[in-house]
Amino acid sequence: MQFSFTPEQTEFRSVLRRFLAEHSPPSTVRRHMESEAGWDREGWRALNTQLGLTGVHIPEEFGGQGFSFVELGLVLEEMGRALLCAPYFSTTVLAATAILNSGTDGQKTALLPSIALGECVATLAFTEPNGRWDLGGIETTATPLGGDRFKLEGVKSFVVDGHTADLIVAAARRPGSGGEDGLSLFTVEADAPGLTRQALKVLDPTRKLARLTFDRVEARLLGEAGAAAGPLTRTLTQAAACLANEMVGGAERLRQSALDYANLRVQFGRPIASFQSMKHKQADMLLEVQLAMSAAYAAASAAAEDDPELPAIAALAKAGASDAYMSTARHTIQIHGGAGFTWDNDTQLWFRRAKSSEVFLGDPAWHRELMLRGWGV
Repeated sequence: MQFSFTPEQTEFRSVLRRFLAEHSPPSTVRRHMESEAGWDREGWRALNTQLGLTGVHIPEEFGGQGFSFVELGLVLEEMGRALLCAPYFSTTVLAATAILNSGTDGQKTALLPSIALGECVATLAFTEPNGRWDLGGIETTATPLGGDRFKLEGVKSFVVDGHTADLIVAAARRPGSGGEDGLSLFTVEADAPGLTRQALKVLDPTRKLARLTFDRVEARLLGEAGAAAGPLTRTLTQAAACLANEMVGGAERLRQSALDYANLRVQFGRPIASFQSMKHKQADMLLEVQLAMSAAYAAASAAAEDDPELPAIAALAKAGASDAYMSTARHTIQIHGGAGFTWDNDTQLWFRRAKSSEVFLGDPAWHRELMLRGWGV
């Protein structure tokens, strides 16, 4: 398992940080999050034409860069730090990974190059109004129409960028099946007849969610019918590792902003950073964020090496990153004297992302349960 970055990866991080500092300052984040889509095509095009980020972990044979989950983790960490408003997580982490895990070579050849080029925005429709993250929560049904064509009926909710995606990878089950049996993945075009998409009102406007209603929507099978339980579980595990990396990037941004403000704010004639209680708080924040960061890096490395312990490591990383991000967000607001939660202060933007990420893909309690199961406890 990799515990340090190569010089090339360190330089890659530096390039990403400079690019995102220029293209995703808080003023741009605020402008995008207030729009209906939550992002703009021009910025998305620049992200892909200049750096090719959507194809980072897609193999070269399918039009990607051919890097691993370690590099993908670096991308997400820097995006979390910058709070980038773009359909990157939905397209690259969720949809592209699901296609890689489940699709045939022919389907990968047909679907992945346009995603790698940034021409196709995609997402994974997995969760439903019941809010469950386990496979047993999938209730949408798929009825065969002949060949690889199926008819989908049901509702998906909390779908990241579901209202703007060009391609939807949807999970559904054979009528009458339950649990992990009879599950399949399907691809649905955004303009398919019978598909209704509705943006949801969310706590975190920097990550848009949508409700998708499938009313006899025609879809095409992705991979083998009834065999999606394994690929889907693998995809969600890898996504949890990626989300942990994104979260520690945001947590580190908050920690640094809290330290900068403590050095700037003067009380009783000296900076509040000189007070012993503040030094202890800053030290605790640093320790918590660094521990979460180590777990996130370990999860990315495990995903890159296809480590058999990835499910447990990813669950540990997601739970740890959730706790560290929320804790750092609360402390940062407190250090700002409560002003951090006002609309004019940018701290509240990361606080909202911390809270939404805490429950996205399962809350810390859910992931600790998965961790214990993964280690056979």
